[in-house]
Amino acid sequence: MLYEQMAVPLFSFALRLTRDRTVAEDVVQEVLVRAWRRADHLEPGSDALRGWLFAAARNLITDMWRAKARRPAIVSCDEAVDVAVTADDVDRVLRRQTLDDALYQLTPKHRDVLIQIYYEGRSLAETAHRLGVPLGTVKSRAHNALRALRMLLQEIEVQPR
Repeated sequence: MLYEQMAVPLFSFALRLTRDRTVAEDVVQEVLVRAWRRADHLEPGSDALRGWLFAAARNLITDMWRAKARRPAIVSCDEAVDVAVTADDVDRVLRRQTLDDALYQLTPKHRDVLIQIYYEGRSLAETAHRLGVPLGTVKSRAHNALRALRMLLQEIEVQPR
């Protein structure tokens, strides 16, 4: 009988405060369970009972707000993953330093070819002219230098990009 009389007004009250249907339904259910547990202390059909029900609903919602305010914000897994894998300047600098160290472990001829082609942006023909060697030599040195560089980077467990 209490549910039939008070469920709709309590739900409207809770929905107005929470703006969430699910939470409002939970509030109504909890308030009516509390009333059932205190049935021997409450007078059915009285204004005091109605006031107690609305006060209990308001107090329950206030407790929910306070509990929510104390908890840290929850971040979805997608957001956390995006933040966790974002490369920053430190990562870029470390990769560059590792690459520079590996380059200087190559022979001077191999290093010179790679620097001309990849760092200074010269074509194979320009590199051959600048280094004073045949074009075929530049091609083979570049191939061998890249293979040696890849092996050096794998030894120190850095995956070339």
